[in-house]
Amino acid sequence: MSENLYEQTCKSVSAVSDELLSAAQHKMDNKTKPLGALGQLESLAVQMCQIQQSLSPRIENKTLMVFAADHGISAEGVSAFPSEVTAQMVLNFLGGGAAINVLCRHHDIDIRIVDMGVSADLEPHSELIDKKIRRGTRNFAVEPAMTREEAIQAIEAGMSSFFDVYAQRPVQILGLGEMGIGNTTSASAIISAATGVSPEEATGRGTGIDDKGFQNKVAVIQKALDLHRPDTNDGLDILCKVGGFEIAGIAGAALAAASKGVAVVLDGVISTAAGLVAYLIRPEIGGYLISGHRSVEVGQVAALEMMSLNPVLELNMRLGEGTGAALTIDIVSAACRVMREMASFEEAGVSGQSE
Repeated sequence: MSENLYEQTCKSVSAVSDELLSAAQHKMDNKTKPLGALGQLESLAVQMCQIQQSLSPRIENKTLMVFAADHGISAEGVSAFPSEVTAQMVLNFLGGGAAINVLCRHHDIDIRIVDMGVSADLEPHSELIDKKIRRGTRNFAVEPAMTREEAIQAIEAGMSSFFDVYAQRPVQILGLGEMGIGNTTSASAIISAATGVSPEEATGRGTGIDDKGFQNKVAVIQKALDLHRPDTNDGLDILCKVGGFEIAGIAGAALAAASKGVAVVLDGVISTAAGLVAYLIRPEIGGYLISGHRSVEVGQVAALEMMSLNPVLELNMRLGEGTGAALTIDIVSAACRVMREMASFEEAGVSGQSE
């Protein structure tokens, strides 16, 4: 398996330049408002100036990619839903009937669904990208989720999926979502392995399991981490041992987008865990990442802290699919517009704050 695309793309991710930081902050500070009065809109606008290397950041084309795959760990009873729901929900996405479809329509965001490892044969569709590695990961309670070759193949599949979309229509911002029964277990295991927080601290209720199911989920993750002992500092090793194909795909797409100077909006806990894998592989990606929303899933907090990310929204959401990312893409676009169009004190003839 060639590592060319993987290595080449990772090397192409350069840290966001601070060259325009002071000028962008000065421009925002001199707009007709008290200092800091627009809160996180201001920091988002400044971040977009840095990403685009422009004091007039602009978002014209927006894409959201939903990566889908099944998980062998589902055999351990970690989800309230059966595995066949993954394929059923992918068909719902393709039919336009899911929450993410509604939000993408509302915010004029192009949506693409990527099959990374769904345990079903899916009919061709204009919005479906077929990158299936295999029919789900292996059960990481008893063996590694995937081989190193499969992990690199999956990351490269995420990279090539983004590059293909970008070649058709260059985008300025990419939202990342997922679908996969069992994937909160994988995400929690990744976050626990990477951050050092205990499985109990990293694990949430996912699809809505009860107390008994929660204790089983924690025990399954602890057993897997004890069995595999993933290297805390090695995103690829963690991915191989307890990851998911859709998580690998998201990590690959994030790295690819950053290599093109595109802002990347993560969604909830699974998307954040994938972002963390990308961050461990190439820390330079950090400046391109935006956390869409604070998930109800507790493990997200530790992952966000490790990447120094502050969620834009807090709506008590835990659906996934990229729903929080879709909402935040519109807010980032608004922040760019504020930076471009809002008058300065001088332009508006308004007296500024006294020193």
